[in-house]
Amino acid sequence: MSDYAVIKGTSYILAHTPDMILHNGTTQTMERLASPQSEYLKQIPNYLRSFDEVLSYPPNQVYVGNNKPEELHKYEKPWFDKKIEAASRYGWFGEIMPQDEFLALIKMVDVFDLVLLEKSFTNVAKKKINNHPMMTSNLKSRLKDGEDIAVIEKFIKEQQAEALYHDSKLVGCVKRAHEIDVNLNAHVIHENLISKASGVLAFLNLISKNDIDVDSIDYVIECSEEACGDMNQRGGGNFAKAIAEMGGAVNATGSDIRAFCAAPVHALITASALVKSGTFKNVVIVAGSAVAKLGMNGKDHVKKGIPILEDVLGGFAVLISENDGVNPVVRTDLVGSHKVGTGSSPQAVMTSLIADPLDKGGLKITDVDKYSVEMQNPDITKPAGAGDVPESNYKMIAALGVKRKELERKDIATFAKEHGMPGWAPTQGHIPSGVPYIGHAREALLNGDIERTMVVGKGSLFLARMTNQFDGVSVIIEKNIVGADEKATGISEDEVKKMIAEAMRNFASHLLEG
Repeated sequence: MSDYAVIKGTSYILAHTPDMILHNGTTQTMERLASPQSEYLKQIPNYLRSFDEVLSYPPNQVYVGNNKPEELHKYEKPWFDKKIEAASRYGWFGEIMPQDEFLALIKMVDVFDLVLLEKSFTNVAKKKINNHPMMTSNLKSRLKDGEDIAVIEKFIKEQQAEALYHDSKLVGCVKRAHEIDVNLNAHVIHENLISKASGVLAFLNLISKNDIDVDSIDYVIECSEEACGDMNQRGGGNFAKAIAEMGGAVNATGSDIRAFCAAPVHALITASALVKSGTFKNVVIVAGSAVAKLGMNGKDHVKKGIPILEDVLGGFAVLISENDGVNPVVRTDLVGSHKVGTGSSPQAVMTSLIADPLDKGGLKITDVDKYSVEMQNPDITKPAGAGDVPESNYKMIAALGVKRKELERKDIATFAKEHGMPGWAPTQGHIPSGVPYIGHAREALLNGDIERTMVVGKGSLFLARMTNQFDGVSVIIEKNIVGADEKATGISEDEVKKMIAEAMRNFASHLLEG
């Protein structure tokens, strides 16, 4: 086990962006094009949550690490009308950033002067950013004085700049980066800068909250669902290196991995393999957000009289490092994958992602303490008719266990509570798929609360209109027993190797003498 890579740190961030629901979420922008006088568009302002409501929302506090997933069982569903008293903006894993600070951060990570912010707004935001505990002096220095609102309005009117709003008031814009290239128009640049900014925020939280030497990071993998490039290579990248630059990782290079919702687990496996092979020592996987998905199910939420719950952008980062004998190991020999020939039936999918890696390790379904599947928040998905996604996944895993004669049929009813968790992640595509639990899993494995977890990422490739193939990968993460073994024996692995080498030398010498 000594050569497996370990999970050395995690971070999870949210940015509350209510104005972007109306102006940038795809459901709303398409509605505006199809029916500009839509009753739904008129109702949206009445269904937006305040920052305090977003802070106290139980799933959000679980996401940033202040509460454990299991604590959600204390609250009767739905959760949107429940709150955690004295909820903190800053969590063990990350933070929930308000909209004005996030708009300032978008400006700070813009290196081509494409973002303009109004003067008075900038002055207020600058004071808040200067007090942010994780902002570097380099980043703070990038927030210059703002522009006159007339300049901003001119860019919006004459050059199709994307407007930026705060409290329903125009406070800035994102300019286009090319007059003709649709891949560099203001809408795409805005989308990409938001993904970059949220990725940077996750990266900064990772470094700060885990006391990481940023100079030690030598590779970054970005695994969101966004694509950046120009007319000659839309999607060419590289978000990873752009985020590393803003995060101060001067010794890092990097690249992007794309696989829709499954990309983060692909990235986790790739990063762990790179470290295990010795190619790189410290690899960060990071993902920013998808602004298009804000308010994605907003129509169903408003129709049922509940707040528009898709009002936050999500991001995360994980540090994968060489085995230190302490942190949980990523078992890259116990990987499941949905192959081209697997098929799309639920049984085929579950066999390839769940049963195959278990069989490689001689394990049963019940040998995995917690399965982290598509951890979608049911508050969001159930009103939209998609049901409770995690619960459905756990039922399928349990059914597979019954088929393998590792569970009784009666166990299906309790499997989700014993080997799963309620969903808590925002619907940001790649964000819910397996990875929200890695931070909690690391803590649980370090504390000895669990011995083993499986992270499962699934994706729908048909969205690109390139293939009808399904996608998915999984990997097992285990408690590190190297340190425990050394403590029990009083002999380190290196010492054992030296002893074996010495014995071999003595044996060879004996043969020569004979």
